[in-house]
Amino acid sequence: MRGKLLLLGSLLVLMIVLAACDEASDSYELRYGMVAGTAQNEYEAAEALKEYLEEESDGQIELTIYPDSQLGDDRQMLEQVRENELDLTLAEAGRFGIWLPRASLLGLPYIVDDFDHLSRVIHETDYGQGLQAELEEEHNWMIGATAYNGTRQTTSNRPIESLSDMEGLSLRVPEADTLLDYASYTGASPTPMAFTEVYLALETNSVDGQENPLSTIDAQAFYEVQDYLALTNHVVNDNNYVVSKEKFDEMPEDLQQILLDGLEHAAEVHTQLFYDEEAELVSKFEEEGVTVTEPDLDEFREALEEAYPKYLEDIEEGGEQYLDEIDSAR
Repeated sequence: MRGKLLLLGSLLVLMIVLAACDEASDSYELRYGMVAGTAQNEYEAAEALKEYLEEESDGQIELTIYPDSQLGDDRQMLEQVRENELDLTLAEAGRFGIWLPRASLLGLPYIVDDFDHLSRVIHETDYGQGLQAELEEEHNWMIGATAYNGTRQTTSNRPIESLSDMEGLSLRVPEADTLLDYASYTGASPTPMAFTEVYLALETNSVDGQENPLSTIDAQAFYEVQDYLALTNHVVNDNNYVVSKEKFDEMPEDLQQILLDGLEHAAEVHTQLFYDEEAELVSKFEEEGVTVTEPDLDEFREALEEAYPKYLEDIEEGGEQYLDEIDSAR
């Protein structure tokens, strides 16, 4: 009898050891979809994430990157993450306004001063933490980290040194309410058109100017057909690393922590790439003959605040409080 007990005990110990080994050897293949192409900063940060995860997990976490909208546009990929069909993607905080109207406040012109302010709003205020909790609980979207993705500026065929210089300026903007309002409330004439038509429209003076992050102005060579760049800083773009909460919960705690640390590392790389690029591009444009101006942004900010009330109409309650929280995070 004693021999049988010893044998059973040995078998039990062996089973526990084997189970532990199986658990330790589990690997997790994560799929990461993005709109950005392989030549863009987002992809370089994704490669940094891949290297970090695979090294720190000793190969237990493998990351496959799908750039160039291979899996769809940003909204389609968010939907895929929600259904746990995709593990990771990128999204601006304001983009969540489609599902949570109060999130759209983060896309308003001059709602934040800079990326540090925006990051504090998302991660340190009740407003931002409440958004994150609802995104996780209702949509399976966990924000693993937040990165800087450039700031929108204004180019033109005449100098913009104050708000009054915007008056009557025919300004190409996308079909987005917040950017249409940027033009309208600063006194410009908003002129939506397809992005592919912008260069020719600027070259022929069909429009007087356009607005985009510096990286886009460079990539599209708008500096070739615009003599002036105003640092209007009207919209600060973020990019959030959005993880499937369901997938995250499937992972053991040690790999969860490696994933979170890896996302923070990628966001830091992502942010620094944009900061470095923007600093270099201002100098590049000046060397190309572009005159760079820095208008008084208080005038612009006050003009755009007049647009904010209409965005509160889609928020059932608490809109003014959210604005106060955003402001207090400055």
